[in-house]
Amino acid sequence: MKSIAALQAVVTATPFDGEPTTAELDAIDRELPVILADVDLLDAQIMTIDRTPSELDERRIRRARRRVLAARRDLANTATAGEVA
Repeated sequence: MKSIAALQAVVTATPFDGEPTTAELDAIDRELPVILADVDLLDAQIMTIDRTPSELDERRIRRARRRVLAARRDLANTATAGEVA
């Protein structure tokens, strides 16, 4: 039977520093418009949780959904354009 203590140095050899890598930061930058559009949609939906949505609320939610879809479309198009180039 192998001792776990002998493998501990291999497992803990590289401590996690908690910082994102450059590639992860670049991915966040690319996805930021989608993230912000999702936040806007959530804000619009949260405002109507405890009441019946008015016509203005429905328009706000509809607009926010369209922004989310447009941001996701743009992200997908840039991702596929980057693969083709």
